[in-house]
Amino acid sequence: MNYTYMLRCQDGSLYTGWTTDIEKRVRMHNEGKGAKYTHSRRPVKLVYYETFGTKEEAMSREYAIKRLKKKEKEDLAKSWSAALQTQT
Repeated sequence: MNYTYMLRCQDGSLYTGWTTDIEKRVRMHNEGKGAKYTHSRRPVKLVYYETFGTKEEAMSREYAIKRLKKKEKEDLAKSWSAALQTQT
C-alpha cells in the first residue's frame, strides 16, 4: 500500500509526503529522521492520509496537495478528522 499524508507540525504548519509505511514514517518524523522540514518542528501529528495502489499515484497526489492553498489543506485535514469521528 502507498500513502499520501499530511502532518501538523508543532508550529501549526502542515507537511505533506508519501510513504509505504505510514506508522513508521510518522515515527521517523517524530524522531527527527523524517524530513529536514519537520526536524525542527517536532512533534508532528498525522492529520490526513489517503491510500493508493501505486507509488506513482501517491506521489501524484502528494504533488497535487502541495500545490493547494493553506485553507484547502486545512479543509482536507478537517474533513478527514470529521470522517474519522463519524466512524467511531
